[in-house]
Amino acid sequence: MLELRQLNKGYANGRQVLTDLDYTLAAGEFVAVMGDSGVGKSTLLNLIAGLDVADSGAILVDGVDIAGLDDDAATRLRRTHFGFVFQAFHVLPHLTLLQNIGLPLLLNGADLAPAQRMLDAVGLAGRGHDFPRQLSGGELQRVAIARALVHRPQLVLADEPTGNLDPETAHDILLLLRSELKASGAAAIMVTHSPAAAAMADRILILSRDGLRQAPA
Repeated sequence: MLELRQLNKGYANGRQVLTDLDYTLAAGEFVAVMGDSGVGKSTLLNLIAGLDVADSGAILVDGVDIAGLDDDAATRLRRTHFGFVFQAFHVLPHLTLLQNIGLPLLLNGADLAPAQRMLDAVGLAGRGHDFPRQLSGGELQRVAIARALVHRPQLVLADEPTGNLDPETAHDILLLLRSELKASGAAAIMVTHSPAAAAMADRILILSRDGLRQAPA
């Protein structure tokens, strides 16, 4: 469902981070991407999400090259096909938990009923009217996972989703993420520095100057 073809990205200072990168992600596959700091892991996610633009190459989602989309079409693609989970949670403090989770549905003009089901699924039943300030870090990340999956996206992009959590909470959150991904059938790419987090994925890939390769067993 995702294909990267000869992807290249450098910065104005002349530093090249991605060179002729090729990769194909199958529907329903959960992969972790590891690598040294500065190698381009977050840049790769931003390119796939359409938040940054490659110097050359193509990124295809269901066969559609996102570089050929205008701003409105790219925004629609992100809203309907993608879900996002960030290290810093990015929940909106002035919205209730139910409203935070239901935001992708609201933006897509869809029924809000799935938001309540997702709230229950991530272990926060009965707390829909609470506000983010009432939650722990692990609970906030549960809200973020629910929000990322509520509209049944085809692809979830997760950037260090457990970076702000203690190891035990991080393990619980990753179990939840994996379970919900498998239940929904979404594919996912998770960038992480944590070997324990990466071990929860179906496959571990290493990003380096030579591209993406399977991690050694």
